[in-house]
This record gives sequence, structure tokens and C-alpha cells, in this order.
Amino acid sequence: MVFIKPGQVLTYDGHQSAAEDPGWALLFHPDLIRKSELGKTIDEYSFFSYEITEALHISESEKHSLNEILVKIEGEYHQNIDRHSQKLIVSNIELLLDYCTRYYDRQFYTRSNLNKDIVVKFEQLLKSYFENRDQYEKGIPTVSYCGDALFMSPKYLSDLLRRETGQNAKTHIDDFILNKAKNQLLNSNDSISQIAFSLGFEYSQHFSKLFKAKSGMSPSEYRNVN
Repeated sequence: MVFIKPGQVLTYDGHQSAAEDPGWALLFHPDLIRKSELGKTIDEYSFFSYEITEALHISESEKHSLNEILVKIEGEYHQNIDRHSQKLIVSNIELLLDYCTRYYDRQFYTRSNLNKDIVVKFEQLLKSYFENRDQYEKGIPTVSYCGDALFMSPKYLSDLLRRETGQNAKTHIDDFILNKAKNQLLNSNDSISQIAFSLGFEYSQHFSKLFKAKSGMSPSEYRNVN
């Protein structure tokens, strides 16, 4: 299964599958859910931002569960519309998305060994980034940069890291920078501005803000206390 969001474009080359079950597509206008609870939470389903190569692979039993929900949605759509129709359709769409969330969790779990390799590669990527002094040209590493370097979408990378380590990609990057900053604060006489620049920050205020948010004290306070 793949998921698309408003603004994304799909193309069809006209080729028809010879498979007995060619599959299905569920498309709905954003206005359908705009006033519902799903309209408030739809962005929490991060798989809408995954790449097509990060599709959800489902088992036969999982396919059966999803098809049952689809049949209910289709039935509501084709019968006479009443004041309950929209609510029931939206509720079933939400149920389908919740099942897909469960199945993605299962997929991350069953690929745990592969995911651990990706975690190691992610950590190595951050080390290489600073060893190669890329921060002077590109600034602090972003989740998008790391995702591109590891050939996956930023959302998929963050979800993978969160399931493997309990922290998303942005938190990992911030913690990595924080540890480097602590080492420099305690092992050099460089000014706060010099350290901020050496870590890829354009403005030292942004560095100080991140440092205090993560450590509970300013860079100067940390240096003086330790």
C-alpha cells in the first residue's frame, strides 16, 4: 500500500495488471474530513509523507481486514445518502488508517535487524558530516539531508529511529550537536560564537537557545559550572 496527500501527483501508464486482484484506490476530498476529528489528526499519520519505496506490505489476513473496511465505505457511498453517511464514511477511513498504523509498526518490528543497520549508518553519517567539515558550507545537518543521504524520506527515517531508539531524527541530531558542544566548551578556550559557528550555526543565539533547551543551562553557565 502507498499513501498520497493533497498536492501529490500520480500518473498511470495505461498498463493493466494480469493479476486476479488488481487492487483498489481510496481517494477523498479534504472537505470530507475537514470538520471531523480525523481532520484534526490526519497529519499524525506520517506515512502520507513516505516515499513509494517505503510502501506498506500487508499479509493476506491484513488485506482481508482492510478489504472489509473498504466494503463498508463503498456500501455507504453507493446507498442513499442521509445525515449519518458522512460520519460513518469518515469513521471507517479513520479505522482503516489506524489499522495501517498498526501494520506499519509490525513492519518496522519485523525489519528490526535491517533498521538497526540504518541506525548505525545514521550515526556514522553525522560523524562524517562534521569530520568532513560540511557544517561550514551547509550548516547544521537537517533531517531532510540525512534522509536523502540514506535514500529514504525524512518522515520514514524519523519513524524508524523513534521505533528503534525512542527518539526521532531531529532529537538525535540535536543531541549529537549538544555533545560536541559540551566537549568544545570544556576542552577549548573558544568563545561561544566561535563554537556556534564551528557547529554550523549561522547565529550564536540559535546555538545558545538549543543548548539551554536541551541541557537546562546556557553555554556559559555550563562552562563555568563544569
